[in-house]
Amino acid sequence: MRTDNITSLTEFVLLGFLNQAMTQAVLLFAMIVFISFIALLGNFLLLILIHVDSALHTPMYFFLSQLAFMDICQILATVPKMSVGFVAQKNIISVAACRAQIFFMLGVGEAECLLLAVTSYDRYAAICSPLQYPVLMSRRICRIMTSGVWLCASLDALMHAVYVMQLPYCKSNLIDQFFCEVPALLKLSCSNTSTYETLVFLNSVVFLLIPFSVILASYIHVLSAILRIRSVEGRRKAFSTCSSHLTVVGLFYGSAIFIYTKPSSYRSQEQDKLVSLLCTVVTATLNPLIYSLRNKEVLAAVRKLFMVTYHF
Repeated sequence: MRTDNITSLTEFVLLGFLNQAMTQAVLLFAMIVFISFIALLGNFLLLILIHVDSALHTPMYFFLSQLAFMDICQILATVPKMSVGFVAQKNIISVAACRAQIFFMLGVGEAECLLLAVTSYDRYAAICSPLQYPVLMSRRICRIMTSGVWLCASLDALMHAVYVMQLPYCKSNLIDQFFCEVPALLKLSCSNTSTYETLVFLNSVVFLLIPFSVILASYIHVLSAILRIRSVEGRRKAFSTCSSHLTVVGLFYGSAIFIYTKPSSYRSQEQDKLVSLLCTVVTATLNPLIYSLRNKEVLAAVRKLFMVTYHF
């Protein structure tokens, strides 16, 4: 299907599975659905644990609950539509739904970037300024930080969602991706998008590299403080607390920087598709596992929850 004007374009076709061999597509689809189910289960369990266990009512776990909620939103914004399209063998998405998907995907992704930076500041305050920590990270300040994260990310995502869907699409309405995203749509526009692509790059610097710099600076101070701890057990506990967050940071920022800062001439569409899945599905699955398996407080909360459930 082709169109000459944006006014006549009412829908896109997502080619995520449609341009692959049937056996390969079925296996990939089954894997995505299975991983998504594990991701939803793990993140919902983490939310429940943080809500019901008073020992987890701390700033770190408050931010962790926000991260789990963001991962759930990422899955629900993409996988259900992807699944329906695969079963129907014709994954059509309206312009309005595409705009909404861009808004939710971009907004949640940017919010996660900022939240990881906020979480690194929380670890910095806890380890480098333990006596002032209750004041620096009070419940009110945590809520203000989280509200700021959601507000900044939502406004920026709304701007991109509105602008991208107003571009003239006269090349094709076939999106070679599993879901609507800005880089894939720019390839279909018949207008000169070089200025906007520069804006996207600068936007990536703001939402990726600047928060990453905050994380890096925070952990340089944290590492310096940990090395000054005389107790071996104290150093081990501090390293354990920070290592989970650093692992999640590496997974998320590594894949996101690859997508939004690497020039399109140096990557293939298949690479974009795989890394996009990594950003949305795989990291959402690994996040609760990383935080639970490497955190004694979360494991204790899991045991307590299952003991209470079994008792009743």
